[in-house]
Amino acid sequence: MPVLPGAEPYRHDGGETGVLVCHGFTGTPQSMRPWAEYLAAQGLTVSLPLLPGHGTRWEDMAVTGWQDWYAEVDRELTALTERCARVFVCGLSMGGALALRLAALHGEAVSGVAVVNPLNRIHGLAAQALPVLRHLVPTTKGLVGDIVKPGATEVGYDRVPLHAAYSLRRFTQRLDGELPQVTQPLLLMHSTADHVVSPADSARILSRVSSTDVTEILLEHSYHVATLDHDADRIFEESYAFFARLAPSLGKEGTATGG
Repeated sequence: MPVLPGAEPYRHDGGETGVLVCHGFTGTPQSMRPWAEYLAAQGLTVSLPLLPGHGTRWEDMAVTGWQDWYAEVDRELTALTERCARVFVCGLSMGGALALRLAALHGEAVSGVAVVNPLNRIHGLAAQALPVLRHLVPTTKGLVGDIVKPGATEVGYDRVPLHAAYSLRRFTQRLDGELPQVTQPLLLMHSTADHVVSPADSARILSRVSSTDVTEILLEHSYHVATLDHDADRIFEESYAFFARLAPSLGKEGTATGG
């Protein structure tokens, strides 16, 4: 299947500091591309993969699960650690959850974590019905496009395949038990108004991780897809400052353009 325009993966070969950028559930690299390009322009080596089943049509996603999505970012992390002296992980929504699991399982291979509106659980009665409902109804309405900024759009599916949603629910349950294994410095940025992921998810994550170096930033001018919203520039700048604080040589690696 052809990839949706704008949904292509992105990679940039920069300096010895690498960043893995993870997009969200039913979304695509398009929602993270400006962040990835900003980091690349600062001289970092950047990898922004397209997760399996995403970026084509929802039917392709219906036959994938969390193990497929996690395996993709795990492979990308391994490739970055072979290329770079230090690697950070970033993510939006489910991408934030994937980034946190990478940190939990890979320990010192991950130097720090920066997440935006990270997912911790699927809420509501519908979540409880997913084990049965997914066999009766193939899809429900989409989640993409929760953005305040006029004219900003997100490339992704307008339907959510329920088999994939059920797998996502199982993933969040597993990750919740692994969060205490996250010890790396953590930058968690979350919107005060989010119609996709509850603010309670960020609070839960902050209460569960073992990180002692934790920075929480409230994004007051954006909805869920804050990386394309009014707070995007702040996200980019705060994350780079966070990485530069943890990797003092970062500013000396020079800047780069292109991708």
